[in-house]
Amino acid sequence: MSKLHHIAAARALYQRTRGEHFALGAFNIDNQETLIAIMRAAAAKQSPVLVQLSAGEVDAIGLTNARCLVDNYRTEYGVEAYLNLDHAPSVAAAKAGIDAGFEFIHIDFSQAKKDASLAEIIAATKEVVEYAKTTGALVESEPHYFGGSSNVHTDAIDYDTIRQTFTVPSEAKAFITETGIDTYAVAIGNLHGTYPVPKQLDLELLEEIVAAAPAAAHFSLHGGSGTPAEQFEGAVTRGISKVNINSDMRKAYRMTLEKVLAANPTEYAIVKLMPEVIAAVQAVVESKIDSFGSAGKTTKHGHVAEHNSIDQEAFN
Repeated sequence: MSKLHHIAAARALYQRTRGEHFALGAFNIDNQETLIAIMRAAAAKQSPVLVQLSAGEVDAIGLTNARCLVDNYRTEYGVEAYLNLDHAPSVAAAKAGIDAGFEFIHIDFSQAKKDASLAEIIAATKEVVEYAKTTGALVESEPHYFGGSSNVHTDAIDYDTIRQTFTVPSEAKAFITETGIDTYAVAIGNLHGTYPVPKQLDLELLEEIVAAAPAAAHFSLHGGSGTPAEQFEGAVTRGISKVNINSDMRKAYRMTLEKVLAANPTEYAIVKLMPEVIAAVQAVVESKIDSFGSAGKTTKHGHVAEHNSIDQEAFN
């Protein structure tokens, strides 16, 4: 499947999310094992998925390497999987993702410049939207820095503080209209990372945002880790098309790896330690897919090939 066909398939799938009331899970990868877990979950659930990398992960893996890995695994597992460049901190970084054939691009200009003015953010976003026309990639943005970090936090969530940065429906409409983006990242109580208490989303506010926005707009939910399943279900039925997950996967990976290492103190063949770790991350991804309503939503045109028999000796 060519790069343009990948993007056409991604656009068709994304359009279905609103009419069929499901969301695409966007799952970060730190390494090949995490990618295998995502692909196995997608195959098991017959769910389309987005594989995403933010700046640190791009530095570790590389844009072209990520493109090749995802294409290879989607062929082997016969799944519908696309690439999202998450939180690209500059116009140049976003353009590099477009050039590498990523189907989804998130320009987060205020990540690197937290004091960026609204005018600067709009200008940067419009430049990426225009450049994305070269491939048809879908562009996501938002008008302010998004809080938290992809980690396991021990402090409580200060809702009085984060409410000050909640999305204002009229402002979301204006931003979407002026920039021409495909996806707006809402702030309705979601934060990057996990916290000691479950996150609570303002679903009534989400309804107001969706109602105020242009009809063709899509909406994403960043910081999905640590959110109860019923909150996801409420968000999806109200118009969320994409949910980002990272910290829950990282936590499962590390905790399981620590357990496996403790149980195998004399094993130095790392590949032999990975099966249980991969399975733990896969379980997280599968649970999110269920919450997002995307199980069984894979379409034939999104497959590169039917599932092939894979030699899994290294990981099983």
